Amino acid sequence: MLRTHTCGELSIKDVDKEVTLCGWVARRRDHGKLIFIDIRDRYGVTQGVFIPKECPADIYKKAEQLRSEFVVKLKGKVNKRPAGTVNSKLSTGEIEILVNSLEILNPSLNPPFEITEDLKISEEVRFKYRYLDLRRIKVFNNLLLRNNLYKIIRNYLEAQNFIECETPILTKSTPEGARDYLVPSRLNPGQFYALPQSPQLFKQILMVSGIEKYYQIAKCFRDEDLRADRQPEFTQLDLEMSFIDEEDIYFLIEALMFRIFKELKGMELKIPFPRITFAKAKNKYNTDKPDMRRDLNTEFAFAWVVDFPLFNYNEEEKRWESEHHPFTAVAQADLNELESAPGKVKSRSYDLVLNGIELGSGSIRIHDQNLQKKIFKIIGISQEEAQNRFGFLLEAFQFGAPPHGGFAFGIDRLLTILAGESSIREVITFPKTSAGICPLTNAPSGVDEKQLRELNLTVKRSRPKAAG
Repeated sequence: MLRTHTCGELSIKDVDKEVTLCGWVARRRDHGKLIFIDIRDRYGVTQGVFIPKECPADIYKKAEQLRSEFVVKLKGKVNKRPAGTVNSKLSTGEIEILVNSLEILNPSLNPPFEITEDLKISEEVRFKYRYLDLRRIKVFNNLLLRNNLYKIIRNYLEAQNFIECETPILTKSTPEGARDYLVPSRLNPGQFYALPQSPQLFKQILMVSGIEKYYQIAKCFRDEDLRADRQPEFTQLDLEMSFIDEEDIYFLIEALMFRIFKELKGMELKIPFPRITFAKAKNKYNTDKPDMRRDLNTEFAFAWVVDFPLFNYNEEEKRWESEHHPFTAVAQADLNELESAPGKVKSRSYDLVLNGIELGSGSIRIHDQNLQKKIFKIIGISQEEAQNRFGFLLEAFQFGAPPHGGFAFGIDRLLTILAGESSIREVITFPKTSAGICPLTNAPSGVDEKQLRELNLTVKRSRPKAAG
C-alpha cells in the first residue's frame, strides 16, 4: 500500500505516529516560512505542515511547487495542533502532520473551477469536467448514497428468496409508448437490435421458467424528450413474482421502502401506504400522481394509485390503446364488459407515488392466452403483428405460464428525493444534459465512413439551399 492511513481517520490518539498519506492538494497556504497544505481523499481532509528547520531542504522546495489538485504522497509525524488552531469542522481537526518526506505523484493543470461545495457554475461546465465535480463532497455523497441503496435492496430481496437475473441489453424492438434506441447489426444487414425500455417481456418469460422471484437493478433506455426527472438511460429496480396478487406486491414494496428510509434517512415510514383510486385522484387532485403531503401531514407522502382504466381512447387515431401495456390483467369484476364497453374496464395495475412524483408502477399480468388475444384485438394488434412483435413471449406462454405480477421503480428518481436534489442528473455518475448530450465525451458524435460501410448504412447530408 502507498499509504498507512486515509485522510479522514487520524485523530488525537495517533499523536507521535509516523504515517504516510496519499491524496490531492485541496489548498496550500504560506504563513511566513511555514507552508500548510490540506490533503484530501474520499475519506476526508488532513492538514500537513512543512517547517524549514525540521523538514529537509529538498522536501521544503518541493512543497513550494505544490498547487491545488496535485496528487501527492507525504510522510511525517502526527502532531497535536497548537492551542487556538483546532478546526472543529474536520474529524481530523485536532491534529496535523509534520511532513518530512514529499513525493509529487502527479501534477495538475489549474482546474477550470475551484473544488468547493458552494460552486456556482453551469451544469454544462460541471458535467464536462465531471471527474473534478465528483471530487466535491456533496456530489461524491450522492454516489455513495446510490451504493448504499443498492446494498439495502440486494440484502432485502435476497432475504425474501429473490434471484438476481440479468436480461439482454441488445434485444428486439417492440415499440410501445416511448421510442426505442436502435442498434444496427453488422452480421445481419438491414436488421436492428433495440436497447430495452424495460426488461418486461424477459422477466415474464423468467416466470414461465419457474424462477418465481426475480429482480434486477436494470439499465433502461428511452428515446424521449428530456426534463429534470428523465435521462435517455436510467436505472430501475425491476422485479417479478409468480403465484401472487396485488397485496403481495404492496407488502413487499412497502417493507422495502420502510427499510430504505430507516437505514438511509433515520426515519420510520408509516405503513401500509394509503391507497387512492385513479378516479378519486383525478377528481380531487386533478392528477394521477397526487402529492398527499398536506393530507397526510408528512417531507415523504407515499400512496398507491389503483383501479386504473385498462384502456384509453386515442382520438387522433380513433382506436383504443393500453393505459399501461397490453399484458396488464383485467379487473375480475369487469371481464364481462371487456368487448362491449372497453372504456369502463379497470386494470389490475398500480402506481406508487411519492410527493407527487410517479416513483414506479406495476401490474398483475395476463397469463391466459385467450384473454391476451382479446386484448390485442381491442387495441388493433392483428394476430400477425402480435406474432411478429411478441411471438417469443406468446410461444413461451403455451408451456405453462403461472399467474404472475411485478413492479419496477426508478432508482434515480428515488435517489433524487433521498438526496434532496431537484434533478436526477445530480445522482447519476456521468449524466447527459437536457439536450441528451454528454459534455464529457461529446456523445452523440459522428462515426467514420468505414464503420458506416460495415453496417451497410449511409448518412443523408442536408444540402445547402441555393442562393436567391
